[in-house]
Amino acid sequence: MRDHYGYLQNQLNEPSATSAFNCELEDYPEESYELKVRTIFISDLHLGTPGCQASALLDFLKTYSSEQLYLVGDIIDGWQLRRRWYWPQTHNDVVQKLLRKARKGCKVVYVPGNHDEFARQFLGHSFGGIEIVEEAVHETIDGRKFWVIHGDYFDGVIQYAKWFAYVGDNLYEFTLKLNRYLTSLRTRFGLPYWSLSQYLKYKVKTAVNYVLSFEQAVAAEASRRGLNGVVCGHIHHAEIRDINGITYCNDGDWVESLTALVEHLDGSIELIHWPQHARQLANTMEVTLEEGCLPASKPIMTNKIKDNEKVSA
Repeated sequence: MRDHYGYLQNQLNEPSATSAFNCELEDYPEESYELKVRTIFISDLHLGTPGCQASALLDFLKTYSSEQLYLVGDIIDGWQLRRRWYWPQTHNDVVQKLLRKARKGCKVVYVPGNHDEFARQFLGHSFGGIEIVEEAVHETIDGRKFWVIHGDYFDGVIQYAKWFAYVGDNLYEFTLKLNRYLTSLRTRFGLPYWSLSQYLKYKVKTAVNYVLSFEQAVAAEASRRGLNGVVCGHIHHAEIRDINGITYCNDGDWVESLTALVEHLDGSIELIHWPQHARQLANTMEVTLEEGCLPASKPIMTNKIKDNEKVSA
């Protein structure tokens, strides 16, 4: 039987094994409209599943360049890959894009989650320039310190009833599959994207209480450690908010919400909703080109915070 995890490890650690894929990516032209930020945080890509929005993620990674990039867990979905092998070219392109960023001098830090817990056996090691750690503390340019974790250690279901988590994961995959059919139908009728699983998550009281208790527990631990904030993933609920003086930041996912966190060069942190943000950038690009001007160096703000203050556009 094919050693799938060995295959992925070779993709990360053996240049000869990836030369063909590297050639494909090296042939891509450099992005002419690249937004420069200090730090990018992304999580819950779930590479290895049909639900992963790899093409959109590649567009995001091509648009933004950064000095640091944090991969905040559930990058590769080992749970699903154990059940069924699914690894299209776009997923390989994402891995190679991350490796390319590391080769070009970006500091890439990988904090594994529960779906890619197999990577925790490599803590303290580096693969292709990507450092694997259990957790990290990120200091913004303006001196604030953020605890960077995936967040599954604060999930009671994961810690004490893992079998139930596997059942829930299968149900979640079913809703995502159903959602893909609904999305196809909505597209035919010219309707915007709508997530069934997110709708159910926000409507079910138990799910709402779960999200709130998770956020409060993570923020409380960050406060106990004497930090200014926390950056996490895990619950697929992107948000920036203040919890008892702690800046709680969740970078969401690349299955439903397609979101990321970025730290700008002035230390402010913004939550990027990529589909909407990409349209804003495209409109900005059209206007600036029509006027004969260079694109603006900074995007339109959507959900930006600095010194624990939330600002909405």
